[in-house]
Amino acid sequence: MCGIAGVVSFTDDLTDRHDLANRMSKTLHHRGPDQDGYWFDRRALLTFRRMAVVDLVGGEQPMVGEDADGGVRAVLDYTGEIFNVAELKAQLRARGHRFRTYSDTEVVLHAYLEWGPECATRLRGMFAFVVWDAVREQLVLIRDRFGIYPLFYTEVDCGLLFGSEPKALFASGLCRPVVDRDGLREVLGFTPTPGLSVFRGVREVIPGEVIVYDRNGLHRARYWRLRAHEHTDDFDTTVRTTRVYLEDAVGSQLVSDVPMCALLSGGVDSSALCALVSAFGGRKPSTPDEPLPGDRLRTYSMEFAYHLTDFRPNEVHPSSDRPYAHLMSGSLGTAHQELLLTAEDVADRAEQRAVLTAMDRPVARLDMNIGLRRLAAAARETSNVTLSGDGADELFGGYAWFRNPGDLDAFPWFGTWYYQFHMFCGLLDRQLVKELDLPTYIRDRYAEARAEVPHVDGATAHERRMREVAYLHLTRYLRVITDRKDRMAMSVSLEGRIPYCDHHLVEYVFNVPWALKNPNSRDKGLLRAAVADLLPPEILNRRKSPFPMLQDPAYGVALREQLRELADGVSSPVDGLLDQRQLSVALTGQALAEDSRADLLSMETAIMLDLWVREQGVTVAV
Repeated sequence: MCGIAGVVSFTDDLTDRHDLANRMSKTLHHRGPDQDGYWFDRRALLTFRRMAVVDLVGGEQPMVGEDADGGVRAVLDYTGEIFNVAELKAQLRARGHRFRTYSDTEVVLHAYLEWGPECATRLRGMFAFVVWDAVREQLVLIRDRFGIYPLFYTEVDCGLLFGSEPKALFASGLCRPVVDRDGLREVLGFTPTPGLSVFRGVREVIPGEVIVYDRNGLHRARYWRLRAHEHTDDFDTTVRTTRVYLEDAVGSQLVSDVPMCALLSGGVDSSALCALVSAFGGRKPSTPDEPLPGDRLRTYSMEFAYHLTDFRPNEVHPSSDRPYAHLMSGSLGTAHQELLLTAEDVADRAEQRAVLTAMDRPVARLDMNIGLRRLAAAARETSNVTLSGDGADELFGGYAWFRNPGDLDAFPWFGTWYYQFHMFCGLLDRQLVKELDLPTYIRDRYAEARAEVPHVDGATAHERRMREVAYLHLTRYLRVITDRKDRMAMSVSLEGRIPYCDHHLVEYVFNVPWALKNPNSRDKGLLRAAVADLLPPEILNRRKSPFPMLQDPAYGVALREQLRELADGVSSPVDGLLDQRQLSVALTGQALAEDSRADLLSMETAIMLDLWVREQGVTVAV
């Protein structure tokens, strides 16, 4: 939604450091194309890029909280949306606070002035913000419970840098993008380690965390984490309660003073979301005197043109989204638009660069990332905000491996095939891959995650295992989903909202026993029962089919041509990272692994690594 960045120093004078502020701010223009702002004093510099969504006139930042004599108490840099604004305003007014705007920014500022860092426990929504507390001379960094919006920081010689994206930190000139072995493990390991980034010395505020930085250094504390408690509701009560939480989550997130839309794949998750949005009548303006909108809900879907005639069903993708998206759109009467992409679109170098720039790191599954970015760009032509069904699979157990999670020494979404192919590593130097030892790294991260899982006394072994699987998804796998969604959408200045990540809904469903979530071994049976009256039978009973995976063989041909250009170049900065024998094999079209998908992922990884180091000034120190 917005971009924040800045510096705090107890040694250097930051007064009027416009040069530094401008460098950091420019990197975040895509997060806030509507307004830029700065605030300076001797110890703190805050920059801000705004994308106006609520209270288009008010809400400018950085926002300053003053005492009765006009002195600065606190300065806020905030991005996100708070969905319990009315409740918080009533509480704060009762304590003597007065408001000048309708913006949630002002509510967050006053909440901090009243409750300090503990205000985070009272906020319902998606947010990342920093407060320079001028009275205490401390910087407070806070991130929402599920990390829907990013927030990075690093300690440098003069103090602390912070920003919505790592690129803002590097633009300061006070640190450099260096990737060591652990950073490369994070790039290749697929599942991010909470608190880490891929860059040496750069950390990410953990979801649900408060960090305080003062003259004594960094102080970290969690204000929220998933808790376990006994679930006593029977199935019918659980279904009704889940529906209530769903309606509350969706209804609360419709506040907007700009046009909204929704992504509609034709799956149960997005279809239920769109049905609930339609039932609520669409967005709700924050300003009381603005009339309710009468426009039809706009919905968007994506498919690859190749699949219109040559789609091949398989175990992972049993059906194409296209007919189901059109069916649900017709059922709701939405204004629907379908985006069709080709192999040429996915292989386009400009699109690859755009994804790399947005993510600040190499990623594979370019068909998904480019598809999401192009879909967001299409939606941005009519809307500033989009809602999506992300998070439902993690919450309700929609993935195939929920049915057979096993008790392996790695995250359930890997399975044994990861160790056979190392997923993204097929073209990397064999000795480097051996020294990185990804299986051990992943096992260690898995053990750390599993040790965090809360349990209920007396639970069966199977119930304990399913709680572990749910926890791993909500704290690890979901972060992959939310980060990708945020970066791709915000790269085109589109705000994304994820109602299935409402923490009230998550806290309830997380504690529902697996037998009630998966009645009669039906995937997402609880969700299906809770929304049964909203969906056509064809969609209610549809098997899960993930985001489309490009099946066009022309894509593999295009990737090999890009690899050939890389190999034929005078010098590539990643030459030392690649295995020349494997590269030669790939160029002939021979298989690198038994799974052809691993071949594509490995080629994408090599190509993106080359772009990353060549064009973004990244140093790989392995």
